[in-house]
Amino acid sequence: MKERDFVSVFSSSKKKDTYLFVRRGQKWEELPESLRGIFGQPVHSMDLVLTPDRKLARTTGKQVLEAIGEKDFFLQMPEEQEGYVVDFKRRLDQRNP
Repeated sequence: MKERDFVSVFSSSKKKDTYLFVRRGQKWEELPESLRGIFGQPVHSMDLVLTPDRKLARTTGKQVLEAIGEKDFFLQMPEEQEGYVVDFKRRLDQRNP
């Protein structure tokens, strides 16, 4: 995990309150096809310099940086509402074995 990274944040065009964090300059086509299909067209929200100690709305900079280091993205889901998140995760797992 890097000490800091320049990160771009995108909102989903298909799923309300769903955000994708990636390294700035990450090519959309290089992310898993299953993620791209479920996430929909990315809508740029912001760019930021992220450090492990930075606190975000639903996670920490450390968790985001670790995920980006391991799989090139961090997917922030909305708080669970009547099985919505469970269904979204199940569909993502089915498309990305």
